[in-house]
Amino acid sequence: HKGALKMNIKTLPVGQLETNCYVVINEDTLECVVIDPGDESNTIMDYIESNNLKCKAIMLTHGHFDHIGAVAPLKAITNAKIYIHPLDAEMLYNPQLSLASQFSRREIEPAKADVLINDGDIIKLPFADIKVLHTPGHTRGGVCYVTGDVIFSGDTLFNSSIGRTDFPGGDYDTLVSSIRNKLFALEGDYTIYPGHDGSTTLAHEKAENPFLGFGWDKK
Repeated sequence: HKGALKMNIKTLPVGQLETNCYVVINEDTLECVVIDPGDESNTIMDYIESNNLKCKAIMLTHGHFDHIGAVAPLKAITNAKIYIHPLDAEMLYNPQLSLASQFSRREIEPAKADVLINDGDIIKLPFADIKVLHTPGHTRGGVCYVTGDVIFSGDTLFNSSIGRTDFPGGDYDTLVSSIRNKLFALEGDYTIYPGHDGSTTLAHEKAENPFLGFGWDKK
């Protein structure tokens, strides 16, 4: 994907749940941001190093184990700052809260947040401004990241689906309201890069997503 930012997005599906780790690259400066490094730190670092990238930030959409599994090793190598919402920050070092102790096949090295982000924050990176939308429902501290004409939606919104709400901190009504009031309120169309499976568009989800009432685009 190329936007006005000369931005390139590399998708690396990692770990047992094939979580999408996104490397967002400025092609002019070779600086990058890593969103949701869920596992396979070697795979992610190989990609960064073989493309001579400089990792400037590790940005998390939420704190479940399959989105944070490679945070600590990535931090150790790159020293990039870790961004997460305060309501999910404890998941970085609490395996009960991150669900790692219940579902992960291996122990996750604990990490600590460097920057706590909140709804409406603009993260000013060397090559892009990234807006934070707090979209609770899948977790209490779930966020989406918006930059250019792109949304990184984590496990909030998927292609014709929405995130699970049956884990601790999840709530179906809250999630639906987050999507309608935060994401669907955005003007224009966006490409959506979710936490799992393929990308979609905001227009498609407004028109077709069965969980949100078809034809939201007509409302």
